[in-house]
Amino acid sequence: MMKNLATPLPPEAQSRKRQANGLHLIGDLYDCRCDSRLMLDDQYLSAFCRQQVAKAGLTALGDLFHRFGEDGGVTGMVVLAESHLSLHTWPESGYVTLDVYVCNYTTDNRAKAQQLFDDLLQAFNPANPHLHRLVRA
Repeated sequence: MMKNLATPLPPEAQSRKRQANGLHLIGDLYDCRCDSRLMLDDQYLSAFCRQQVAKAGLTALGDLFHRFGEDGGVTGMVVLAESHLSLHTWPESGYVTLDVYVCNYTTDNRAKAQQLFDDLLQAFNPANPHLHRLVRA
């Protein structure tokens, strides 16, 4: 049996906790019909993601993208002041996992997260997207 070891928060911290809600957008993108550089080129994908982050009005703090060999996919993340963007590509099967999460502590960033997610979704152009939206509080 698991024990709850959490100490109750004081009332002022509880109200801050409720304000720090977030939005987590998740996509399993099947049969992507996109520019092959988005699937294969870590430097291109990194620059593209940072451009989309800026376009959405979010703040990139840093990124790391890695290519898995000549014909392998790319895994990457952009750390945001508001939280993160991560993705993983499988070019051999046209599959991408996409994850955008933002916190809303002082500003409501949900619309910006949705714009970033939608712009990336459009760029990967999946024939069969499986999309999930999770409100985190």
